[in-house]
Amino acid sequence: MTARAARPAEGKRASALEAAGLVPQRPVHWNLGPPELYEHAARRGEGVIVEGGAFCAVTAPHTGRSPNDKFIVREASAGDDISWGRVNQPLTPEHFERLKAAALAHLAAQELFVRDLFAGADPNHRFGIRFVTPNAWHALFVYNMFLRPTPSDLASFAPAWTVLHTPELNADPALHGTQSGTFIVVHFAQRTILIGGTRYAGELKKAVFTILNYLLPKRGVLSMHCSANLGRTGEAALFFGLSGTGKTTLSADPERALIGDDEHGWSDLGVFNFEGGCYAKVIRLSREGEPEIFAATRMFGTVLENVVVDPVTRAIDLDSAEITENTRASYPIHYVPNHVPGGMGGHPSHLVFLTCDAYGVFPPLARLSPAQAMYHFLSGYTAKVAGTERGVTEPKATFSTCFGAPFLPLAPNVYAALLGEKIAQHGVQCWLVNTGWSGGPYGVGERIRLGLTRAMVRAALAGTLDRTPTAPEPVFGLEVPLQVPGIPDDLLLPRGTWRDPAAYDAQAARLAQMFRQNFEQFSAHVHAAVREAGPAR
Repeated sequence: MTARAARPAEGKRASALEAAGLVPQRPVHWNLGPPELYEHAARRGEGVIVEGGAFCAVTAPHTGRSPNDKFIVREASAGDDISWGRVNQPLTPEHFERLKAAALAHLAAQELFVRDLFAGADPNHRFGIRFVTPNAWHALFVYNMFLRPTPSDLASFAPAWTVLHTPELNADPALHGTQSGTFIVVHFAQRTILIGGTRYAGELKKAVFTILNYLLPKRGVLSMHCSANLGRTGEAALFFGLSGTGKTTLSADPERALIGDDEHGWSDLGVFNFEGGCYAKVIRLSREGEPEIFAATRMFGTVLENVVVDPVTRAIDLDSAEITENTRASYPIHYVPNHVPGGMGGHPSHLVFLTCDAYGVFPPLARLSPAQAMYHFLSGYTAKVAGTERGVTEPKATFSTCFGAPFLPLAPNVYAALLGEKIAQHGVQCWLVNTGWSGGPYGVGERIRLGLTRAMVRAALAGTLDRTPTAPEPVFGLEVPLQVPGIPDDLLLPRGTWRDPAAYDAQAARLAQMFRQNFEQFSAHVHAAVREAGPAR
């Protein structure tokens, strides 16, 4: 009975793959859960099971995203509204068809793992995504990262998009129009994503984010590279920030419920998570500073990427950057004890822009006007420190538009205009938080302790600082609270933390000039109030 009943389902599944052009010659595993995926991954030698129960894979030589290898197919449905350029590189339909044919032929010869999942916690803005991959651990990764359908959902699942994942297939630039053997290609008309030439799992996550950043703004939904959580009385807060600024860490606050750690939409109903999991950086993670994330690295079902493992004891070393600084943990959001099960919240009352300022210029906390919020959203500033990238020997300013430039197919003003409308409509209070250095730049000053940053953020979100006296920061015009409970007063105004105030002035002037030069690209497209919200001339 059971075997006979399974045959039509298997036939339906085979037909679904054939409709996508894929005729597998080897076994295909559909919608397996973590235990079975562990078994297959271990059998296939894809990684190791480590002390505590997580699965660890190494993705070298690619241990991060490959932004120069990402393309959008230039065809009629994705033409005039794509912001073509260095981020959104065009690929011809002819090159895409050749590359797709190569990917399908490659996959047909592999043992395959298919995983059907959703992106978008709001049922009004939810997309079915079918992932086809030759690796069990990549199937586990997407199972962790996206929203998991119920059995009844799977019975009627119809994917809106298909992701064909070929990590071991290298493109031929001469034949396929790519820059290298690595490729991430989006075809909006065919609703297909091709990813290959890299094992780094973050490409799967960010490719889906890219398509949502195209589709949702057309519905009036702001797509955001941010984390989100809820206070005890139900008020939502958003945390924008680039990698390493504390977006995941600060949103995973035991005193607040986590909506999500990285990607969200903001619709007419409120905020909703795109995903069903977290993808946290774990380099030098501490049990004391980030207890929820630390605990997740020791759980069965978690996927660790490029974490150093003792070959004998299988103990993990979160302090080691031997493989990369970009060590990661992927785990379902319910591994965070205080999470929001439905992945949705109301309209936010607070926005927090996070920057890791390695120049030591920005205050640890400042209130922003709506115009300043727009200015800093478009700027998307942080600073990389020496040692995180080859050749970086001193702080290096990084500006990533809307805190997510590599994933934005539309022009920046589309996202900025939506944010401005929502800030005004819902009376949102905006903050700038520096999680970087104080008392001098990297190598001279000290990094602001996580406990102090968390205390300042909690005070801001709780409304404790609403009536606190403030002082203007002279270079960027930021409104700095003069008193925050539990925070030394002398930490709040950065110039006073430097031994040499003249050195601070020179550093601040240098950073201000970087901001002005970066913002020139937006000046003709924004309101005068936003242009004037930057550093004083």
